[in-house]
Amino acid sequence: MLARRHALPGAIATPCLNAASPSFGSRYFRLPSSTRRSHNSAADNSRRIPEPPRRDLFGRVAIVTGAGSRGDELGVGRAVAMLLARDGAAVVCVDRNLGHAQRTVEMLRNHDTPQQQQKQPPRAIAVEADVTRDTDCAAAVSQALNAFGRVDVLVNSVGVLGPPGTAVEVECQEWARGMEINVTSMMLMARHSIPAMRKNQGSLASSRRAGQEDDGHSALCGSIVNIGSVAGLRGGTPSLLYPTSKGAVVNMTRAMAAHHGAEGIRVNCVCPGMLYTPMVCGANGMSPETREARRRRSLLRTEGNAWDCATAVRFLAGDEARWITGSILTVDAGATAAVSINLS
Repeated sequence: MLARRHALPGAIATPCLNAASPSFGSRYFRLPSSTRRSHNSAADNSRRIPEPPRRDLFGRVAIVTGAGSRGDELGVGRAVAMLLARDGAAVVCVDRNLGHAQRTVEMLRNHDTPQQQQKQPPRAIAVEADVTRDTDCAAAVSQALNAFGRVDVLVNSVGVLGPPGTAVEVECQEWARGMEINVTSMMLMARHSIPAMRKNQGSLASSRRAGQEDDGHSALCGSIVNIGSVAGLRGGTPSLLYPTSKGAVVNMTRAMAAHHGAEGIRVNCVCPGMLYTPMVCGANGMSPETREARRRRSLLRTEGNAWDCATAVRFLAGDEARWITGSILTVDAGATAAVSINLS
């Protein structure tokens, strides 16, 4: 039975608006009859409370580049793939090392997901690709379409620290290769993913013809999330390549959002701070002193890891971020919110 409010004179008793109520997931909540009688039907529709956006990714297909990591290490791409699968998405794990991508698929299938609770294994495939090559990017999107029939989400997670040195010191060929990996790869994956996302408008249009209410968000058909870095937002790093390339990712995100917003494709960027991930600690690890110094270079004085970045990506990929595009989301424990931080 639905809990009911005490009705005011001239009003219709309506179910209480709380998440536990069976009516919470219905499309609209009704206003009192006295309010509704004072407006025509068109005005009445405009005053109805719309359904909140969905929180899961069931029925969506996501491509995640850089989805592999050595062994059982947790890089950002692997963490993103696992969280998207946990929320119900079919995931295409793309990596230059096929074995690393296959291990990610194994890990997300062993991870606790809603599909597993329903005795259904998560849907995921591993794809080998060098995303600095146009043909490899086209093939990766083609495999996603062949396996799952659509592409809804693209997460550009490939990135390297690149060569060290200033403009005077950096080696030119290594500079060019670093820019290819950190910037060009994202453009190439978007080049081939966006046409696939455009096709999603047809399925959404048919659902509207089936009689569903259109709140304007039904025209959205894709989400791209680029992984940047706080190094691309402020200077002060010893390397020239890394902050330069990540700064390019930030403004490429804004440009893509402007280019494709009218098509219903959102484009956003997540800029993590000093996360502790396999890429930054390297094969030789990181000393306790360095880790402590990094931890203290933030307002929260805590150490982040790949999950912290991945949760932000998951949010931007889904419908809860449906009115967000062209945004740069920092995940840095507040490091960029202050001009300086006392390290004492």
